[in-house]
Amino acid sequence: MLEINVSGQFRSDLGKKASKLARKEGLVPCNVYGIKKGENGLPVAESFVATFSELRKAIYTPNVYVVNLNIDGVEKKAIIKELQFHPVSDALLHVDFLEISEEKPVTVGIPVKLSGLAAGVRNGGRLALSIRQIKVTAPYTRIPEVLVIDVTKLELGKSIKVGELNFEGLEFATSKEVVVCSVQMTRQARAAALASK
Repeated sequence: MLEINVSGQFRSDLGKKASKLARKEGLVPCNVYGIKKGENGLPVAESFVATFSELRKAIYTPNVYVVNLNIDGVEKKAIIKELQFHPVSDALLHVDFLEISEEKPVTVGIPVKLSGLAAGVRNGGRLALSIRQIKVTAPYTRIPEVLVIDVTKLELGKSIKVGELNFEGLEFATSKEVVVCSVQMTRQARAAALASK
């Protein structure tokens, strides 16, 4: 997986008022949910702020990053768990990170990239990508930047489902029945098929 660095500062002032004030200063309130668990068995969250310019490089991208957080000198590896945007202005309001380790599997959505010229496309069909990401579970060190899927043998009217894919060391969290891509009939292909009958 690609890595990116983000630095921030711990914050002790919590609550809506403090968050509003931080946003006015161009800072984005964030939480990082740690590997350590609390008494209730849930991950312990640490609050911090980071500048929008630091966060934007990890957010406005099709890539999935391992984020090297440096919060007041404390270093953690994490992935983005959840983003909150303003419903009207679309401004970034809050980011939740999940701390990761080399041993513990994580579930993340990885971009799909189709490779090759499908047989069905050569016969006049149109290749359609149905999902842009597939969720996989594995230790982050095993997760690739993209899932490259070979479509060379994909015939007209056929599709590839998640359940048909196999990537070593990866477990799919997306349902096996989900269609990844298909070769659809075009009007020309239909006309050609009818004409050849």
